[in-house]
Amino acid sequence: MGTTQLETVPEPKYWHLKTVLSEALDSEFTVGEILPNERDLAARYGVARATLRQALEQLELEGRLQRRRGVGTTVAPPRVGVAVGTEQHDWRGAAGDVWQPVDSTLEVPPAAVAAELETGDDQSVHTVRRSRTTHGQPVAAELLYIAESAVPELSAIDAPSGAARARGVLRELQRLELEGQESAVELGSARADDAKELNRLPGAPVLVVTTRYFAGGRTAAVSVATYRADTCRLTFGDSGGVEIDQGPERKAS
Repeated sequence: MGTTQLETVPEPKYWHLKTVLSEALDSEFTVGEILPNERDLAARYGVARATLRQALEQLELEGRLQRRRGVGTTVAPPRVGVAVGTEQHDWRGAAGDVWQPVDSTLEVPPAAVAAELETGDDQSVHTVRRSRTTHGQPVAAELLYIAESAVPELSAIDAPSGAARARGVLRELQRLELEGQESAVELGSARADDAKELNRLPGAPVLVVTTRYFAGGRTAAVSVATYRADTCRLTFGDSGGVEIDQGPERKAS
């Protein structure tokens, strides 16, 4: 394609450029292919590099592009469909759980989590770190906060840290009768720790799913799961499971 004239369109230049680039991704590029550098792309479409960056950022947010360290900007594969069911699920760590335990420590949670767990501002809780991968790529990282009162027998676990202790904490949690759960989803930006674990740049768009688990008439645990917004689309319902959307249409979530 040659240079596209953008001055006559009523919408912002970067938004029109995003549409033009999206069409080019469908017709000229394949999944995993590296795009030309910003200077060449800006010259090709006759726009300033700042305008180009805005368009690329929007396409990344919509899951069409991925920015990879040491590689550049590549065409993204179809998003992974991650089911967020509305029915009552088992506790974290139950049979069939797709999350892998990484570590478990005692630490003071964020103030919002402490309020949900009804712990003091300086009281430590069990914090389990877990990760989720699909087809060999990291798609999500989770922090699961558990009040000490919810797992009173945890002192019997020998493992002081690491994945073994994380599994022990989850086993103790499953001794409680799960009464229900409640989830909320919001768009956020990857913090440095999350970005490193998810192989993203700090500040990259992420989907944050916060889930409260109820037992004994109170909130026994709070999960904060961070999903890559460029590769994941959250689906709601009772179907469960994880599937790959390989249809011909690419839709923003």
